[in-house]
Amino acid sequence: RLALALLVLPGGLGKPTARQERARPGAAQHEDRQGFQYDHEAFLGKEEARSFDQLSPEESRERLGKIVDRIDDNEDGYLTTEELKNWIKRVQKRYIYENVAKVWKDYDLNKDDKIAWEEYKQATYGYYL
Repeated sequence: RLALALLVLPGGLGKPTARQERARPGAAQHEDRQGFQYDHEAFLGKEEARSFDQLSPEESRERLGKIVDRIDDNEDGYLTTEELKNWIKRVQKRYIYENVAKVWKDYDLNKDDKIAWEEYKQATYGYYL
């Protein structure tokens, strides 16, 4: 449902997915208990998803169309499950690297590009000690 919800936009401006890649009746379905925000973050990344919250539906549709073009690696006008998986992996990897850089900055208290045990303890448990 994620791919379909993001790719089939109101007004018919979405790109179709490859027919053989569509979900089949009885196949495992996407669990939607966490809501669309979870899907947006997985698909776009946390910061990008947040920026979409501020857009009008028309602006959102236009930006999603550009993202779909970036996901379509072989530029055939269709998105496959593999292309979607690769995209989500890239987005998640970027999020992890950005998060590690932020945490590193927060933990490396003396800014020597090393995190000593004392720095780690202070950054993690400092208010308890």
